[in-house]
Amino acid sequence: MASAAAMAAPPPFTLDAGTAVSLAIAFALMPSAQILGAFALPKSTPRKLYFLFLWHAYDFLTHFIIEGSYLYHCFFSYKQLPPQTADVSHPASWGGEPQAYLYNRPDRRYGALYSQGPMARLWQEYAKADRRWGGADLNVISLEILTVCLAGPFAMYICYLISKIANATDESVKSRNQSRLWFTAIILATGELYGGFMTFAPEWLSGSTALASDDPVYLWLYLVFFNVLWVGIPFWVLYTASQEISAAFAPKGASIRKTK
Repeated sequence: MASAAAMAAPPPFTLDAGTAVSLAIAFALMPSAQILGAFALPKSTPRKLYFLFLWHAYDFLTHFIIEGSYLYHCFFSYKQLPPQTADVSHPASWGGEPQAYLYNRPDRRYGALYSQGPMARLWQEYAKADRRWGGADLNVISLEILTVCLAGPFAMYICYLISKIANATDESVKSRNQSRLWFTAIILATGELYGGFMTFAPEWLSGSTALASDDPVYLWLYLVFFNVLWVGIPFWVLYTASQEISAAFAPKGASIRKTK
């Protein structure tokens, strides 16, 4: 009974007040990143550096605020299942084969589905497209711990380095921060791509049982748009970093060829 309910199709997309607030929270982070850019960067900042700052500001805001709230509700929001009685088995046994539970508590269900908070409402909305995000999926939690605790600080550090570069008057300071910038950006972009793959690969391999791909809004807005950003832009960052590294080594290579 429980497994059948879990596999039930989500309701069709409806733009009610809760959905509108959830989408507004998600889209509000980009203007927030632009405001940070206006304070941290001079107007003379090159467009490439400005876009790099904008993306990583949006990145760390998303990791800390939105994905951080997901972890909070996974760890602290839960529903207590009714106890086993003589005539009714414990609900945790209704799903068939034994499975792993957060904190090894089969008597509880953790996740945003069991909270009434505004950020929980956001994840309840997204869970209509990918139901793993409504509960406490251990694979997703493991990835999000890395995302919030490592990717978020890395993105913030990149914004700091870009601000130092854009405001620097000493070329040696600028060069030193540029090397740190591209080194950190490569690590973060690679991690973002790996995280995206590990988020969706288990679903693809299992037949996408948790994904709602029939509704066009859930498919193209929630699943594609909100996730493809962390595929396309990290690839752009890696490409840009490779150009910067090639340019940094080109003069040295040219001088070596001349001496030969």
